[in-house]
Amino acid sequence: MKRTAFSKLAAVITLLALAVILLGAYVRLNDAGLGCPDWPGCYGRVVAPSHPQAVAEANAAFPERPVESHKAWKEMVHRYLASGLGLAILALAAVAWRGRARGLPLALPLLLVGLVIFQGLLGMWTVTLLVNPTIVTAHLAGGMTTLALAWWLALRTGATPEAPSAGLTRLRPWAWGGLVFLGTQILLGGWTSTHYAAVACIEFPTCYGGQWWPPTDFAEGFALWRPIGPDYEFGHLDSAARTAIHLTHRIGALALLLYLGTLAIVILRRAGNSGERRLGLALGAVLLVQIGLGITNVVGHLPLWVAVAHNGGAALLLLTLLTLIHRLNPVGATPASETSRSLGDSSANAPHRPQESST
Repeated sequence: MKRTAFSKLAAVITLLALAVILLGAYVRLNDAGLGCPDWPGCYGRVVAPSHPQAVAEANAAFPERPVESHKAWKEMVHRYLASGLGLAILALAAVAWRGRARGLPLALPLLLVGLVIFQGLLGMWTVTLLVNPTIVTAHLAGGMTTLALAWWLALRTGATPEAPSAGLTRLRPWAWGGLVFLGTQILLGGWTSTHYAAVACIEFPTCYGGQWWPPTDFAEGFALWRPIGPDYEFGHLDSAARTAIHLTHRIGALALLLYLGTLAIVILRRAGNSGERRLGLALGAVLLVQIGLGITNVVGHLPLWVAVAHNGGAALLLLTLLTLIHRLNPVGATPASETSRSLGDSSANAPHRPQESST
């Protein structure tokens, strides 16, 4: 398989990973994360029970969690789609292994295989540890990392873009810094969601009751591990702890808006061609939409589809930043400044030819 065809396969896997992330958010926000109390089956079956006899047998086997068919089916569809993603990544790694002699990358596909196996374990622990917040947040982070690595693989094995304009090359560390910043904010978002703190503040820009900074408990809100055993569905934290989490995520969103917004403006000012301008516009547009979705979640008290779209916005912002980093660090392309410098050196070192006489 040629590198460009391999790149298209990685791009398809990226889309599949995005679908898994969105469906996972939908399942979690529907409180269906424990729609099946066991793993990998659902009430001991390959498919969620829906026939009356099957439901009765499932209720007898799992009396602590009676069947809710609509939740069970949501959870099982998510598992089926995630399994499909795992098989696709295995196929990608097999293609990379067979084409390694022709220059196909192998390390990153193998890393994706290891990551998707670990994701499967996190999915199992999400159920068996009763949606423990640390496990669920790690599961979200693993999904976003899978998405990012698949897209990076698609970018690095595709067609080489033109070298970045000289004015943009200095933005490389700022783009990488934005990626780290965004990753931290995604983790904060996952922590907010898994602790049911998204509506701890129900006003904007204040929190509630007109207060900018109501009582908070950061020590309890950011305890990184909760005891194994309790059912963490709907959360266990009190109002002060949830408010601390929410306000931290809100402050992080403001800081990210300022950082990435400034980066987008600088890209637009320094862009040397239409492709670079489009990338700056895309970064700014996705950022503004994502901030708008976050505000709507607060004032609308977490509408389902807005909350799902907010997860998707984080994923699209991640993909946009990775595309920017790739554009600033193209594979095999010589930066414009180095090209012009080498051309200048060539002119300077060229042998002098005397002018021909006109007579």
